[in-house]
Amino acid sequence: MPDSEREAELFEAERSLQTAQRAGDVAALDQLMIDHLIAIGPDGRKHTKQADLAAHRDRTSVVEELVEEELDLIVDGTTGVTFFLGRVTGRFGGEPYAARLRYTRTWIRDDEHGWRVLAAHISPV
Repeated sequence: MPDSEREAELFEAERSLQTAQRAGDVAALDQLMIDHLIAIGPDGRKHTKQADLAAHRDRTSVVEELVEEELDLIVDGTTGVTFFLGRVTGRFGGEPYAARLRYTRTWIRDDEHGWRVLAAHISPV
């Protein structure tokens, strides 16, 4: 498959992830993240897939608004990276937040699952 097709698929996977975040769709998030995912939050703390799913399931992590300002991506074979910049509001740990954030996500692709997030880093801008 040419990289241009993989780029289109990755773009759609990123958009699906954003939709799942806004909706708190735990099943969709589960499918879009690899089991051993590691994410570094805007506070510098390490988070696992299991912790992220639990926070969405328990509604201790709620994304109320996610407004994309910019989205870039790179694909090289079965590895891709997305660079999202946007405004995010909601609640985390029961506390309200509003921030302009940059998400850098590393994705891997296989024929069985398509694109899934392997690692992420979230930074305030």
